[in-house]
Amino acid sequence: MLNSYRETRPKGDQSNVHEDSELTPKPATAHTKAANTAARASLPFADRRDYDDAARGFIADLADPVIHRADGAPVMDLSAHDFVTESEESPDTVHPSLWRHAQVNQHHGLFEVVEGVYQLRGLDLANLTIIEGDEGIIVIDPLSFTETARAAMDLYRAHRGDRPVKALIYTHSHVDHFSGSRAILEGIAEDIPVIAPDGFLYEAAAENVFAGTAMTRRALYMYGPLLQPGPRGQISAGLANALGNGGSATLVPPTDLITRTGETRTIDGVEMVFQMAPGTEAPAEFLIHFPQRRVLCAAEDLNHLMHNLYTLRGAQVRDAAAWWKALNETIQLFADETDAVIGQHGWPRWGTADIREYLENQRDLYKFIHDESLRLANHGFTSTEIAEQLELPAALDEQWYSHGYYGSLSHNAKAVYQRYLGWYDSHPARLNALPPTEVGPRYVEFMGGADSVLEKARASFEAGDYRWVAEVLTHVVFADPANTEAALLQADALEQLGYQAENPTWRNEYLMAALELRHGVRDLGRIELATADVFAAMTTEMIFDFAGIKLNGAKAGTRTATIAWIITDESDSALQYLLELRNGVLVYTAGKAATAPDATVSSTKAAVAAALFSGRPIEDLVSAGDLSIDGDRSAVEHLFALLDDFPLWFNIVQP
Repeated sequence: MLNSYRETRPKGDQSNVHEDSELTPKPATAHTKAANTAARASLPFADRRDYDDAARGFIADLADPVIHRADGAPVMDLSAHDFVTESEESPDTVHPSLWRHAQVNQHHGLFEVVEGVYQLRGLDLANLTIIEGDEGIIVIDPLSFTETARAAMDLYRAHRGDRPVKALIYTHSHVDHFSGSRAILEGIAEDIPVIAPDGFLYEAAAENVFAGTAMTRRALYMYGPLLQPGPRGQISAGLANALGNGGSATLVPPTDLITRTGETRTIDGVEMVFQMAPGTEAPAEFLIHFPQRRVLCAAEDLNHLMHNLYTLRGAQVRDAAAWWKALNETIQLFADETDAVIGQHGWPRWGTADIREYLENQRDLYKFIHDESLRLANHGFTSTEIAEQLELPAALDEQWYSHGYYGSLSHNAKAVYQRYLGWYDSHPARLNALPPTEVGPRYVEFMGGADSVLEKARASFEAGDYRWVAEVLTHVVFADPANTEAALLQADALEQLGYQAENPTWRNEYLMAALELRHGVRDLGRIELATADVFAAMTTEMIFDFAGIKLNGAKAGTRTATIAWIITDESDSALQYLLELRNGVLVYTAGKAATAPDATVSSTKAAVAAALFSGRPIEDLVSAGDLSIDGDRSAVEHLFALLDDFPLWFNIVQP
């Protein structure tokens, strides 16, 4: 679905770009070329270990590099980034460090880590890990879609045999680590354990459903799936070069929750020791040690990059203190008992002494960001000022795995500030600042009008002052959305910032903004994270939570209603919920009976989700027997009419 937005030229081929066109990607300016040349001279390119480690243990790749949906639509094209391996020298439109990272990330297929431990890498944003047991296999993190997970399992079985699945494990609550779950369990009649960290289900829904529409729209900027892969387009998503899109998302609920560090499970002869790491890279997360294999699965707490403390797509700010302390605990628990460490992104590392150093440096990385950001905050610096001056110590900066290919010192420092001090920097001028559509016209008027701003902005662009051009022209664009000249010049400035960015998510943000300033926002239809299967895995309370989020409080006004909702699923322990519409909110109470409700509704939990979120009219649901209503049917209909439909393709860089 999203692929239809991409330009149709061959992957990586920019030869037919008309450089004089205002609507196509431009070449690097002299300032960008100079910036990238200077960056190249400062980087430790003599260290080639990652190239070797990423290729180590390769067994086979997919015969067809394109993974398709059942209807034939592409979900993942493994060949889309082949261009990054064609040249050792980075193009002048790509930061040389980012080019190197993309080259290392381009390895994909089935890999052996140690005997009995295998990874499917590069088939999706995350890795799928398989641990072989006495008779079957344990599958860890089933990717983002059933299509990519199925392709991964097929590739493994083609080379290792059709071993039965004995357990499914989710290391944490992010969508790229659980949404292919149905593909792992299809055709399995027996109940197998589905293991997850405590709090997994709520956090998976809270992140991917409650704020799902806004997060999905923002993720299109962060990952750049609508950008054409190539030297002037999308290079990498940081954790992997590309991510699938348009596949089917599922969620098999966990049946076995790990609640404390030191808990063990032995399944199919495989012993596992768990370490809890909540509030680190995800709100619910754990690491797993396999003592028989001397292998540590570090989930997403250990990476070949600086991770996000705040992700640009939007999520809860992560706790840098909890993160460094978790890695410090990992060192004490497992470092001396580990010969190979695997992450659920990227490639492994081998060697006990090297793994200890790797763990220690990544621990120090998050502690440095945490402590230095707060030290500077306590000197009175604001988040922007802290981000502008923070630099890594040389011993950390010389390690490729400390570089900002996903997080960055800049937005991670701001995340620490936000976690402790919030968005407000204590300057009252910013306490109740005007919104962009009101402040824009005033700035433009003060600066002598749009023509004057544009004249000065062009001079700043020629001087290579792209950050200032991007900032000042925001006011012109929001003052007059029809000012095409301002929008196109801002797009040019943002594009050059993208070309200079080491961080691929920053690059994608800049280039996506340039794309939409040039072409506008194109509505490509719905992208569903909150599918019927995900709703089926959610609790009834979580579904009613989302209904409260969708309720338009302003429209609800002074309306009141009481609805008794009876859940007919035997698995729901509450069975009855009292819904009260009052004061512009929807309050629910589990297990409470209403003495005289306006209406009583009976349905399964799945029908609750369908009734509230599918858009199907009440009469259709009643006629189909999915739910029944006794009492005042209009009370239920009025409640449904007050629920907002969230549009995905809202404007970001234009009003």
